[in-house]
Amino acid sequence: MAGTEHRLPSGLMKMRRICGYCAAIAVTPYLLIKIAWTFGLFLPTEQMGDASWRAINAATVVVAAVGILLAMAFSRPWGERLPAWLVALPVWVGTGLLVPMLLLAPVLGPAAMTRDKEAGAADFWGYEQIFVMVSLVGVGICLPLALAGYTKLRWPEALDGPIDYGELPGHTRQLQITLGRIVVAGCILLGIIKVFWAVGGTLGIDPAMLDDRDLWWYLLTLNTGAWALAGAWGLLVLITRRGSQRFLPPMAAAWISSGMLFSYNLFSVIRPDFQSTPEYPLARVLTTEAGIVLGVIMGIIILLVLHDRRRALIR
Repeated sequence: MAGTEHRLPSGLMKMRRICGYCAAIAVTPYLLIKIAWTFGLFLPTEQMGDASWRAINAATVVVAAVGILLAMAFSRPWGERLPAWLVALPVWVGTGLLVPMLLLAPVLGPAAMTRDKEAGAADFWGYEQIFVMVSLVGVGICLPLALAGYTKLRWPEALDGPIDYGELPGHTRQLQITLGRIVVAGCILLGIIKVFWAVGGTLGIDPAMLDDRDLWWYLLTLNTGAWALAGAWGLLVLITRRGSQRFLPPMAAAWISSGMLFSYNLFSVIRPDFQSTPEYPLARVLTTEAGIVLGVIMGIIILLVLHDRRRALIR
């Protein structure tokens, strides 16, 4: 798609480039810290020297490196020639991780520092945590803005236009509705459970671990519940084409929610301290696995919606 830059207003093109570069710069401190932790350097606690934690940090090094590559792809013409799946998959996971974290950062950052300090973290961890939060906030702001410019050029139908559009032979509307209703019901149920726990409900919580519900746990639990409900709304609007005149709001809600449910719950499963959360083991496993499955199926439905929409709008 070389030579297509003239389709974008110069201001939007400039924003795309600047935000892409800023996102790459912002994530660099996070990348360096995670590399150091992977090799056992500057560890805030002895526990993070365990092989399991170092493996987690190595995985986040890969995630950060992919984020830098994406930022550069969004800001340079060569990024427009990448295969769609190679862009869409990491963007789906990345927006699911970053956008919710961006909203939580003002409270979650200090809460994490307080919790780690009480757990005996080294003094320099406070400075590392500041760099981590600055990186996450910076990339959480800049990368979506760069993505918006990139998407506006490459897949304008994903951002613009009314919610309704015509049908072409071979559409998947009925499949979208059938799967969508199941996913919407699952997201509502998961959202209600998570919000119930976040406001202090104890059904499904181990009585012996009630005191382990700190601010960090409450915020992440509420975050999952809120995004599950937002995703249910967004997906319901996409499949019924009622509830919003514009396509972007429900699309954004469903996209971020599906990525968040998949990535956050998958990360929870592979964390070494997964078993230490206060939910009963069965409740913990069921809600976590449900989040992963719902996120994946919601993502598939979104792809079906976008496929049919693209066919209908470019005919």
